[in-house]
Amino acid sequence: MLQEIRERAQGWIAWGAVILISIPFAFWGIQSYIGGGTEPVVATVNGAEITARSFDRQVEETRMRLRERLGAAYRPELFEEQALRAQVLEGMIQEQLLLQVSHDMGLRASNRELQAAILSNPAFQRDGRFDKATYDRMLELQGTSGPQYEESLRQRIVGTQIQRAVTASELATEVEMAEAIRLDRQQRRLAYIRLAKTGFLDTAPVPEEEVQAWYQAHADRYLTPERVKLSYLVLDAATLDAGQPVDEEALRRLYEDERERFREPEQRRARHILVTLAAGADATAEAEAKARIEAIQVRLAAGEDFATLARELSQDPGSAPQGGDLGLFGQGVMDPAFEQAAFSLETGATSEPVRSQFGYHLIQVTEIQPETLKAFEEVREQLRAEATRGGAEAAFYDMAERLANLVYENPDSLEPAAEALGLQLQSSDWIGREGGADLLANPKLIAAAFSPEVLHEGVNSDLIEPEAEALQALVLRVTEHEEAAPKPLDAVREEIIAAIREQKASAAAQAEAKAMTDRLLAGEALTSVAGKHPITETGLVQRDAESVPGEIIDLAFTLPRPAPGAASYSHSPAADGDALVVAVTEVVDGNLAALDQAALTQASRELIQVVGRGYYDSLIKDMENRSKIERKPTQEASVQ
Repeated sequence: MLQEIRERAQGWIAWGAVILISIPFAFWGIQSYIGGGTEPVVATVNGAEITARSFDRQVEETRMRLRERLGAAYRPELFEEQALRAQVLEGMIQEQLLLQVSHDMGLRASNRELQAAILSNPAFQRDGRFDKATYDRMLELQGTSGPQYEESLRQRIVGTQIQRAVTASELATEVEMAEAIRLDRQQRRLAYIRLAKTGFLDTAPVPEEEVQAWYQAHADRYLTPERVKLSYLVLDAATLDAGQPVDEEALRRLYEDERERFREPEQRRARHILVTLAAGADATAEAEAKARIEAIQVRLAAGEDFATLARELSQDPGSAPQGGDLGLFGQGVMDPAFEQAAFSLETGATSEPVRSQFGYHLIQVTEIQPETLKAFEEVREQLRAEATRGGAEAAFYDMAERLANLVYENPDSLEPAAEALGLQLQSSDWIGREGGADLLANPKLIAAAFSPEVLHEGVNSDLIEPEAEALQALVLRVTEHEEAAPKPLDAVREEIIAAIREQKASAAAQAEAKAMTDRLLAGEALTSVAGKHPITETGLVQRDAESVPGEIIDLAFTLPRPAPGAASYSHSPAADGDALVVAVTEVVDGNLAALDQAALTQASRELIQVVGRGYYDSLIKDMENRSKIERKPTQEASVQ
């Protein structure tokens, strides 16, 4: 619809109307036409506002990314709402700070950087390559235009330039490297005891007052989850009529229009003998390399076998074992000088010495595959399938645009869109934030269903494209909504009793672990203190050892270095409620001299990244301290 208006808005009459409309905007601004007030803000950074609308959108996008990343493991209750919103806000404040400082420093994002960022974005690709139609469609679904998106992306690129400059400019001295390796590659010999909480369970009745107190103190654990029922419309290209069948004449026209697609360019198979020459080599080295290749040329002229000499004398490690064979290649693949010589030879002919960026070559062409063109009959069915699919895609995009317009024009119902487009209005059963089945498990749909606009304002969702490659679009609305509510005490009584007993058992295990540690520190032997509990000995392990539970490693590497022949001891609760007693009997420091060059390079890179990140975090903190930042309560400013 909007595209059609744009195409028809041509000529001097249209331009005259635009000029007349523009005059009042120039004097009074657009705000006087759309409400006369500014929208709520959640923060200001040196006077620049972060609006509630952009903030809410960023929060929803963050939730959606979490759902996509975690999949079935995503649980909304793991992400406390206020903490999530606070984290998103701090990120937006940092982005604004970086943008302002970058702008003050005169940093800019070039068109080439912008183009590279867009072309490399998988969301805009089809079959692994950038696709303009996909790009336009994704922006339309996001409710933005190309210039708006590109300006926003340009700002994000500029904002990351300082981060890249700081983190990439750090160095690691040998002293810093030695200390980092000493700690990072340090090994410790461990022994530990795990006291299982199940061994301390007490099955005695739990008093009612304890059950009541637990229920009140942990009310958030015993909630029926928030859920919704949805009605929705699905538009699927696979079910659309592609129009009239494509006739033979139309297929032939397509073939003639796209002949180059079916042309196989000439390819050549060649082998070579290479005498390497470093870039920037002096005249002496140049003369020596040329003399060596000319000596090989003489031996070939005398009748020696090319492949045998390539195995013996070629300095190309990739092709020499194969007698210099490089396989089939087309134009635009090899070094220009090499390629020019190879494509000028007849089959079996050998070139004069050829100078490339790698050195001197002798080239022998062993096979020529001439250019070919696939006949129409070979590609008829391929063209038919493409034309049919193209018709379905065109119908899909046309209906998707109409669907988006209809649900926007009728925000309180999907029925007008269903009737106008002949789509079936579908409904769901109850769905929580973890999602439903099949299509309704898609994170984008769940994010839309629980967005403030759809959930609380009762409007239709925007057009949603679950998977970019699937050519599906969906719109939905919430028909019923139930907030999370406490479960009755009687429904969760047994669950509470089990939790209380488990907590007491865990506390008893921790007490036993502390008592055992006290005995060890008093000088008793580990075997004596362990009693019936088994002792696990690990041998020497590093911080990243996967053979030992991480919580034991974490505790062991916080203990002091033991004196020779002695041990360091401590205890800690395990994540599952068990108790741990850990002993460190030996510490072996990492040694910088023991690393090979590859490991040293990797360790240096990691240290530089850590140091650079630390400096960058300090820089951000300093920028915040020097700036005027006002944060407003997000629940007050949020647009609901």
